[in-house]
Amino acid sequence: MTHDPHPWAGQRDTLLDQIWARLVRGVGDRHAPARHPTLATVTPQGMPQARTVVLRAADRGAGVLEVHTDLQSGKVADLRANPRVALHIWDAGAHLQTRIEARADILTGDAVAAVWARVPDPSRQSYGSQPAPGTPIDDALAYAKRPDAACFAVLRLTVLAIDAVHLGPEHRRARYTRETGWQGQWLAP
Repeated sequence: MTHDPHPWAGQRDTLLDQIWARLVRGVGDRHAPARHPTLATVTPQGMPQARTVVLRAADRGAGVLEVHTDLQSGKVADLRANPRVALHIWDAGAHLQTRIEARADILTGDAVAAVWARVPDPSRQSYGSQPAPGTPIDDALAYAKRPDAACFAVLRLTVLAIDAVHLGPEHRRARYTRETGWQGQWLAP
């Protein structure tokens, strides 16, 4: 039998513990793989869209993740049409792929005023671009950064399911759902 450098992957509970520990680490450590997950949405026309986002909060007890976005961005229009999202994280060091299914709530205005107050000035530049993100422009730099609290939104992602694949000496896969209280079920990898 081959030595597994990640013994935590052998039990469903310790695997889930590792997933959440890595999500929480991603919030505070800009070098952690979970810091920059891929967020997938579906446009109102049914086309999948994937983009890298920054993980800003992870609350295991509530089963909630948060990312920030410009209210004018295409992902907000996608979410207004269909609030279901997927997050994907590849952690090469842990040989761990995590896919998360969630429902997004778009929080704005007074609901995010305290969060906006903590956003550093350089980061505020990402919220309020003119013209709006995705608008055709004549030149690569034909836009202006105008920080605007009215364009700031928090996407609160209520986690519905987590599918994890550990690619160790022996591959393992487990799925956890909110509706089963995160008990987890082994799946064929």
